[in-house]
Amino acid sequence: MTSGKIRWGILGPGSIAKSFAGGVAGSRNGELVALGARNPAKPGLAETFPGARILDGYEALLADKNVDAVYISIPHPGHAEWAIKAAEAGKHVLCEKPLALTAFEADAMMHAARKAGTFLGEAFMYRLHPQTLKLVELIKSGDIGEVRMIKSSFGFAMPGFMPEHRLYANDLAGGGILDVGGYPVSMARLIAGAAAGQPFLEPVKVVGAAHLGQSGVDEWASALLTFANGIVAEVSCSISLNQDNVLRIFGTKGQIEVPDFWFAGGNRDVGPGRIEVIRSGAAREVISLDETRHLYSFEVDAAGEAILAGRQEFAWPGMGWADSLGTLRVLDKWRAAVGLEYDIEKPAKRINTLSGRPLRTDGKAIGKRAIPGLPRAVSLLALGFEDFRTFSSGSILLDAYFEAGGNLFDTGYVYGAGYTETLLGQWLKNRGVREQSVIIAKGAHSPLCYPDVIGKQLAQSLDRLQTDHVDIYFMHRDNPDVPVGEFVDAMDAEAKAGRIRGLFGGSNWTMERMDAAIAYAEKNGKQKPGALSNNFSLAEMLEPIWPGCVTSSTDDWKAWLTTRQMPNFAWSSQGRGFFTDRAGRDRTDNEELVRVWYSEKNFGRRDRAIELARKLGKSPIHVALAYVLAQPFPSVPLIGPRTLDELEDSLKALDIKLTPEDLAWLDEGPERRRA
Repeated sequence: MTSGKIRWGILGPGSIAKSFAGGVAGSRNGELVALGARNPAKPGLAETFPGARILDGYEALLADKNVDAVYISIPHPGHAEWAIKAAEAGKHVLCEKPLALTAFEADAMMHAARKAGTFLGEAFMYRLHPQTLKLVELIKSGDIGEVRMIKSSFGFAMPGFMPEHRLYANDLAGGGILDVGGYPVSMARLIAGAAAGQPFLEPVKVVGAAHLGQSGVDEWASALLTFANGIVAEVSCSISLNQDNVLRIFGTKGQIEVPDFWFAGGNRDVGPGRIEVIRSGAAREVISLDETRHLYSFEVDAAGEAILAGRQEFAWPGMGWADSLGTLRVLDKWRAAVGLEYDIEKPAKRINTLSGRPLRTDGKAIGKRAIPGLPRAVSLLALGFEDFRTFSSGSILLDAYFEAGGNLFDTGYVYGAGYTETLLGQWLKNRGVREQSVIIAKGAHSPLCYPDVIGKQLAQSLDRLQTDHVDIYFMHRDNPDVPVGEFVDAMDAEAKAGRIRGLFGGSNWTMERMDAAIAYAEKNGKQKPGALSNNFSLAEMLEPIWPGCVTSSTDDWKAWLTTRQMPNFAWSSQGRGFFTDRAGRDRTDNEELVRVWYSEKNFGRRDRAIELARKLGKSPIHVALAYVLAQPFPSVPLIGPRTLDELEDSLKALDIKLTPEDLAWLDEGPERRRA
């Protein structure tokens, strides 16, 4: 930085980039120094971006030591890749809206910025214009009473269907929802929040509709957002249909109208700011802010102020990270409601990681161990991933886990109504890593817990997984009404057929049934059940979380597992939030936590985990996970992170090495005091 000014580089020329350059020229704390272009010889670049060095390619811009911050103005599909690369290069980033194609991509961008210590902001320029703050003040003042409804549109009509244009191009994520739908959505969330005394508010329900045109993108679309405070917002967007583009806010005492709020009633150069207030029984009042500064200069200065202050996100009313994620989650639901998934989000085209690179296969952050009966060493932590419903969202986490050294994937026939298996199968084939991976499959879940179901469900699982075998198979529940030998016979038959090539056993099986199953197999020359997947945690499960669940955290179970050296793939290994701030002796708002985990014995364990975590500079959940890893029998925790931050946080437990004395102290208390 020079003289307290942010040296900006623009990544990708274009019409919005030109407008941003005008904003930098009119800013107080920014200067434009460089432009990265794929075609630096294109005529007119020097004239359009005066004072900027024209660099050959985006990589050259990120490598330029004289650039502090990068403005990303390329089409939507490139936002995540180049924002991540920019953060890795130590550059601050202001990225055109939408920040990413999905909230999952945006979260990964934020993860990269958080690790790099760099700024990341979404360029909704209207949020920094004084008109927005004035609008919020009017809502908070109660000038139109209590807000009941919001109506907003951003729609225009292109000259006709133009397949080569980015707005119609499927491979460029065209259509109205991503291009302009974020404006009315972000504004509706802002107004609903102002009415509730909050910076923004998330809708509790999103219903969407759209017309998908020839190229599969939305040409016109509408959505209905319902908020917990009773406000209903009708939002619409279009690229093939002109709309009136007026923001209307209806209250119990009047209404507010704002034309073209994203331009503050002007254009890409100047937005004067104009708000019309219509009170019941009174004349229309026009509030004119008479702004003359460049429309984009406000966001340039706000980003610059954040960077100079060492902040990583915009100050309100700019779009902070939580705000950007909230808007994208609404757009995700809107798109899901209308069936809009771009071809570039599907496995056939999404062949690289989100950062645009091939998947790395040499990760060492997660160590591996050999478990008898398995064909290859498995990672210390197994990954569960039920929360994803598209390849583009799930592959982000799967890639990160694998690149960290993870190769053990936990699936189940009933997980996500089968989509978890489908997603893993797509990913394994797309990334070409089936032979390096170990798949846990589960079947025979209640109420279909019968021997003849195992083969039928496994056949479907293999089809979804796009493989001819699984490495570990668990019956997901037991049925004590069926002789245990019948279940052993069914699983043994699949092993002999080569569809299970490793271990099989029971998930949520009792000690007695496992003993009986092993004895039956030994007597009849069958493969013995060789693994369990029961709950195991530093906190003992007092009541089943779900019907049929079994915990192995008791002293009797620990002795049995140790004696038999039985591998246990432990679910809910961190107590489902018991070792976080969600739990506490005085916190009884979470019914599940109270019912399942609250006992003085468990709170004593929690207290000791907190004490040890403080000494180690870790969190109690890291200690709880390390406890499961350090057992004197093969113990493999199943983790279910939803974000890259959660995944990376879980890996911190791998730094903790607990001794047998530590385990005893954490479990039993002061009489086994850790030195």
